[in-house]
Amino acid sequence: MISESEPFLEPENSLNVLEFLRVAHEYCLFTEKAGEKNKTGMYDFFSKIGPLLYLKGKLLPEISPEYPETSERFVTEEEWQDIFNVFRAAFTVDDEYHHVNYEEFNEYEAVKASLSENFTDIFQDLKDFVLLYQKNSQAARQNAVHDCKALFETRWGPKVLSNLRYIHFLCNKNQFSGEESDLL
Repeated sequence: MISESEPFLEPENSLNVLEFLRVAHEYCLFTEKAGEKNKTGMYDFFSKIGPLLYLKGKLLPEISPEYPETSERFVTEEEWQDIFNVFRAAFTVDDEYHHVNYEEFNEYEAVKASLSENFTDIFQDLKDFVLLYQKNSQAARQNAVHDCKALFETRWGPKVLSNLRYIHFLCNKNQFSGEESDLL
């Protein structure tokens, strides 16, 4: 096995990137088949893969792509909307929740968020990463890692954390009242 510290290993091919690729791919596969799952199955899956996505995203290396003009996006508006609609139909009344958005001017005021929108945005960023990384060129892989790391910091990373907190609440809200959860 090749160690990450070996000098001939390019950062876009590091163990951290390959492990992230695996987790991102699993998230995308699940999301593309979300219509076959129930709400409980979705919550269970995300409560397990969400922390992995965040951890592996945090471990992505900083890369300055040699040819940034070769970066691409693949998920279309129609594909995004189709996936969003599947999630929205599954989550129904649980879809919208309030959270504190620390990027906003008044970070102590709760704003509305949507599980469906967040899950779909996460899918879009990860699917774009997976498809670009799979292209057979170093430039594509460099751009995939660079773009995904930047989007982790500004977009999908915070969405993972926000959704995880809300799903944790949904799955455990009855624990403190002595009732059994109807989700799990």
